[in-house]
Amino acid sequence: MTAPGVDPDTLRERAVDALLTARERTRILTDCVDERELAAQHSPLMSPLVWDLAHIGNQEELWLLRAVAGQEALRPEIDSVYDAFEHPRAERPSLPLLGPDEARSYAADVRKRALDVLHTAPLFGAGPLVEDGFAFGMVAQHEQQHDETMLITHQLRSGPAVLTAPEPPPAVPDAALLPAEVLVEGGPFTMGTSTEPWALDNERPAHHRFVPSFFIDTLPVSNGSYLRFIEDGGYEEPRWWHPEGWAQVLRHGLRAPLFWRREGTTWMRRQFGVVEPVPQAEPVLHVSWYEAEAYAAWAGRRLPTEAEWEKAARHDPATGRSLRYPWGDADPTPEHANLGQRHLRPAPVGAYPRGASPLGVRQLIGDVWEWTSSDFLPYPGFRAFPYREYSEVFFGTSYKVLRGGSFAVDPVACRGTFRNWDLPIRRQIFSGFRTARDAEPV
Repeated sequence: MTAPGVDPDTLRERAVDALLTARERTRILTDCVDERELAAQHSPLMSPLVWDLAHIGNQEELWLLRAVAGQEALRPEIDSVYDAFEHPRAERPSLPLLGPDEARSYAADVRKRALDVLHTAPLFGAGPLVEDGFAFGMVAQHEQQHDETMLITHQLRSGPAVLTAPEPPPAVPDAALLPAEVLVEGGPFTMGTSTEPWALDNERPAHHRFVPSFFIDTLPVSNGSYLRFIEDGGYEEPRWWHPEGWAQVLRHGLRAPLFWRREGTTWMRRQFGVVEPVPQAEPVLHVSWYEAEAYAAWAGRRLPTEAEWEKAARHDPATGRSLRYPWGDADPTPEHANLGQRHLRPAPVGAYPRGASPLGVRQLIGDVWEWTSSDFLPYPGFRAFPYREYSEVFFGTSYKVLRGGSFAVDPVACRGTFRNWDLPIRRQIFSGFRTARDAEPV
């Protein structure tokens, strides 16, 4: 998140702020339920919340106390328990997990020591792990990513609401006046980054891509638009679906996005323990890649490629530059995007005009993760850093790329180059999409 060229004191302040912001969010997500619910597994797709809590502390210890500061392990016996690659999520409740109080105490002890390390560690000229405060930014992003994971767990848990939003999302007075799509002219642009200090390995290096002209939706696909697909028999017509997607429809009896249900003539949804009519103007949420692709086919369009998405989000035709964010190089503010769990839901489509790209495309950052048509693959010249398991082991055709972040993503873990990925069947994630089409040759 931090821009290049800052002085050490400013960099330390930003790192401290990123770490404290993440920990406050972790506290909110874990203090709102009792110890029984913290230790429970609310879905086999997710870990118990108490596992995430201790895992956050363990990763911070591994990277900041041991790797950066060279300190002895505090609890070496728990490393295996909290190794995300050693134990699938469905098996984690059977592990000898730290209890809620012990997990909180461990994470707090690690954090106190990590802040001491941050105040004394060299941030320049001491190796790539700490250059520009990378390790501290990586740990803050890791915690925020698990906070998003824990928020997904809250969405999957049954029972009354325990989370509240401090304020509603902003109104959109001009959505009906916006064009349905914008033209992105063909040509080269710079994709990825080699200068963003806290960018993760799969965002690197910067490289040139040529993208032919295409049209992309000005706004994410809304619930109201997706409802028309449902009402037109979209889940009953195999011609719109990828074969494996159609198999999922038949296997699981899919008829609508996850958490939707029909009551009489009204579609309802459950959102963090609250059941409400589906808000027509919000971006559609909790759809798989297969559902997104089927809708696009039904609409006579397609999903954008990852390169198309990034060009629409970052390329400034006036200067030829690739921006850090659609609106420019400045860090996100509440006027730019819906991030950080602030509203606990997506904003209506068309929100955040100050966050629009140079071409006028809105909500490319925040609100919902957007599925692309692309497989998760490395960029030319990719180098795993600081460990293979963050990105490299997932490269291939099994995972599809999502871009842009969601309302559940913190600004520290979201930028124009940030890449997310998941299996195309996943629906519990905060995923939506927008569509694209080829431009006719002139």
